[in-house]
Amino acid sequence: MTRSDRNEATTRPRLTGEKLTTREFSRLAGTVGGYPYVKIVLDRTESVLHFIDSADGTLHVKYIACEILGMSIDELAGRLDSFNDDVYRNPDRRFQLGTLALHTRGGVAEDGRTNGPFLSLETVDVDTMSEDMLRAFYHRVRAHIDPSLPLLLKPANHRQEGYVARIPESEIPRILSHELYSTAAFVPLNAGEAHGRLRVFRSEAEYRADPEPLEWHDIVVMPRVPEDVPRVSGIIHTEHTTPLSHINVMATGWRIPNAVGIGALDRIDRAGLAGRWVRYRVEADGSDLHLEAAPPRDDADRPAPAPSAERVTVDRPDLSPTPVTALTGLRADDHVRFGTKAANLGELTHLLQHGSPRWLGFYRVPRPPRDNLLRYLARQLGLPEDADDTELATAAQRLVKEHAQVPRGIVLPFSLQQDFLDSSAGLRAAVDRLDGALRDGTTDATDTTDTTDITGLCLEAQRLIRTTPLPDPVRAELDRALDRHLYGAAELVVRSSSNAEDLAGFSAAGLYESVAHVRGTDAVLDAVREVWASLFSPRAVRLRQQAGIPLDHCRMGVVIQEQVGATVGGVLVTCNPLSPRDFRDVYLNISPRSVTDVVTGEGAPLQYLCNTMEGGSRTVSLGSAATDLDGPAKELVGRLALISRLLQSHFSPDEDYAVPVDIEWAIEGDRIDLLQLRPFRTAG
Repeated sequence: MTRSDRNEATTRPRLTGEKLTTREFSRLAGTVGGYPYVKIVLDRTESVLHFIDSADGTLHVKYIACEILGMSIDELAGRLDSFNDDVYRNPDRRFQLGTLALHTRGGVAEDGRTNGPFLSLETVDVDTMSEDMLRAFYHRVRAHIDPSLPLLLKPANHRQEGYVARIPESEIPRILSHELYSTAAFVPLNAGEAHGRLRVFRSEAEYRADPEPLEWHDIVVMPRVPEDVPRVSGIIHTEHTTPLSHINVMATGWRIPNAVGIGALDRIDRAGLAGRWVRYRVEADGSDLHLEAAPPRDDADRPAPAPSAERVTVDRPDLSPTPVTALTGLRADDHVRFGTKAANLGELTHLLQHGSPRWLGFYRVPRPPRDNLLRYLARQLGLPEDADDTELATAAQRLVKEHAQVPRGIVLPFSLQQDFLDSSAGLRAAVDRLDGALRDGTTDATDTTDTTDITGLCLEAQRLIRTTPLPDPVRAELDRALDRHLYGAAELVVRSSSNAEDLAGFSAAGLYESVAHVRGTDAVLDAVREVWASLFSPRAVRLRQQAGIPLDHCRMGVVIQEQVGATVGGVLVTCNPLSPRDFRDVYLNISPRSVTDVVTGEGAPLQYLCNTMEGGSRTVSLGSAATDLDGPAKELVGRLALISRLLQSHFSPDEDYAVPVDIEWAIEGDRIDLLQLRPFRTAG
């Protein structure tokens, strides 16, 4: 086939007698994520293997319908769901669909696999091919690939991984998704462009020891950027990380370019870019990050601009006298007295008991050519596809109530913090001095010339908060609430619940303190003061000021909960942060140790994608784990993903139900504990 034949490729398929060579592959290939790929269709009835010209991204089903069956686009749209069922789920299907991707493997493989270029063969992740069908598909494709080019089967989901594990590798060589991910040299975490100074640190210790602080216009390059860096203009991690670590969530909120670039240090060294001004660009569908030398910015000595065009607004806190309250007594509207985190947890406890009229929202939204996704939800809930709304809502409520819970807890209101601040003249004066300095036109928390002044005032306020005793009435009220609502709890966790966190435009991920493994009233009081003090940390004050949130609008509630055990913990978002147009998948980070390992970036978590439309899941990365989760754990994680999608429906601020939620969770046995829920800001 010549280059001039490309436009005829979809109407003149390659027949089974032909072999696909590397040269022919290159002529037919499109590119996604830096990998060249070619889509294929096996027509089992006609015994023809089609290699599709893939440069224009033609979908498998469109090719089959229009080029093989002679259907029109309108006909395909009118029966898309049934057509998909026939090609992906029918055990007697005529067509088998797959994708070939070309990879280059360097170095010596420890497992003895072939080095150098190879092809991977993968089906669509929702494909329900049996083991025998998968086996036959591989051998049929293998027969029509140049024998000198290795072909490895890449299971598309956990079910297929189970099938492939039963087949000798000598018969069908394979490569798993997480193996490819771990060798990826580039992962775009947030698309964007920046013009800044490149600051390179080869370790966190080197970063901590550097006497020159990071400025807002810096682009920081490190193996893994720690969560406490100030706001910068760009981030490059030179080791793999997760999109859901605190720093990467913050980077998304800041709208700055952020990527994993495994070879970035060598590249920067060769070009002599360390310490120089550069232009840095990350493209969501790119194959590498873009770095080039540039002249210095003219505005480098000015205060940092706002992270985006919008300014974040917070509701004025309600400081009217309010008692310490159990989570079960809160609803979403209570955020003005207790903070967003506490109010969301209270709303969750209500949902688990009483349900929601919005459970079906996400699945009701039209996704052309589909009128809605309700038939897919019915499948996931084990109902007939024609189940009515009442049946669906009842099954959704049953799923959530039977498998999820919120650990019991109490919340200290804003008014209690205010009573504490007002109990000490010295403490009140310290906070007033900080507030006055932030309001003073000659002192700006975003201006590096005044950072020392602001930092000193912040640290003094924090010192006084940590050392000032709580008034006896406050201590007595807290004692009573602990006795009544948390009696018998072996350990407690004390967490922040500010009105300046968990917001759609200001997540404040990792900004405020949480204190775990707390025992005894005195330790609880110390932890409460630590959480209150975190509202005044120099970093928190600076980032809020940059977002346009004044200090006198900010208050801190405190959540005190029973600390639950967990065999598995993690964080999820009800979207795919690496593919914003993906409406099917929930993205999960999982640790066999603790949720903290995930969000702080201390450990490399397992990363999963769970499909909440057609079902099924797949492992994106094993992280630092030696093995994957077992079958029952994978099933429970899939159930959690579906529950999270229902929760997205309830918490969405509008009738588009499109705003993802970020959930911290823990699993022990078959119990799912929901620890936190907040909006998740996607890229773009």
